[in-house]
Amino acid sequence: MPRRLIEVGASAPLLDNASYARRGPVDRVHLAQEEIQLLNRTVRLTPEVMVKVLTKGGRNFKAVGRHLSYLSRSGELAIETDDGRRLSGQGFEQELLEDWDLDLEKARRTRELRSRPGIARPKLVHKVVFSMPAGTPPEGLLRGAQAFAWEAFGAKHRYAMVLHTDEPHPHVHMVVKAVSEEGVRLNIRKATLRDWRREFVRHLRAQGISANATDKAVRGTTRANLSDGMYRAMQRGASRRIQEHVESPGMEENSATGAPSRVSLLATRAQIERGWLAAAEILDRQGQRDLAWYVRRFVDALPPVRTDRELLKEALRRSEREAPQQELAR
Repeated sequence: MPRRLIEVGASAPLLDNASYARRGPVDRVHLAQEEIQLLNRTVRLTPEVMVKVLTKGGRNFKAVGRHLSYLSRSGELAIETDDGRRLSGQGFEQELLEDWDLDLEKARRTRELRSRPGIARPKLVHKVVFSMPAGTPPEGLLRGAQAFAWEAFGAKHRYAMVLHTDEPHPHVHMVVKAVSEEGVRLNIRKATLRDWRREFVRHLRAQGISANATDKAVRGTTRANLSDGMYRAMQRGASRRIQEHVESPGMEENSATGAPSRVSLLATRAQIERGWLAAAEILDRQGQRDLAWYVRRFVDALPPVRTDRELLKEALRRSEREAPQQELAR
């Protein structure tokens, strides 16, 4: 039997139409209602959730405290904990760190590293961001994150969160203790993030928020593989730093950085398009002709394939265009 358009396991993409394009005989394929609904949300450009793990920090006791202080805006915003408390004000970070026994975890880890030299320090906490596009109701986003956290981590991993609305897109910062109360370490992999996005969408939809979670390649979206620092530089319009990155040898296609080449990107795009068009054929046979038409229009409107270098050059041109306008506005 052919593989399904929507894979059940967390290790597979939510909309795995690339594998679907390699299906068997056409008459043996049928789309379930759940699959049709996911196709419909995707081609009608339902807002996509973002779940991002911040890779830097989290390994040092003091650094975790500084991160909590940053999230609370130096105590001005209340940090909500897994046991329902709302902590704010000066010095709340120490109270939370002691409650989570992170000082004991740090001491235990230090003893282990001394006995095993050369081993990288494991994280004390994971830093995760849950975000939606501008226009999403912030309180609904927070309630969705609360429901997700309780289901995913409740009674296992300690966690704390705060809602930020100081940018156009509302987002929730969450800090999760890396080791559970039973001593089990949380390891976050690509499959973990896929599962989290899927579950976060479910909780947002329960709050009446229209949301979707599909892989960016399936939507024809490409984004340069950037460090957190470079991404912030792009947001600030730091032209010189972006220019240096664009011209660096590491930005060459097929480099050791792992940036995909144009040939690789085009091959992936061709496979994605075959999957979408195969889905449109099946929708036609199932009487879903309106949706099949939207699917084909979606494929026609996919943005052009661009490499990391091309994406950064575009960001550089944009920042240079906006710089004079920002100067005049001062």
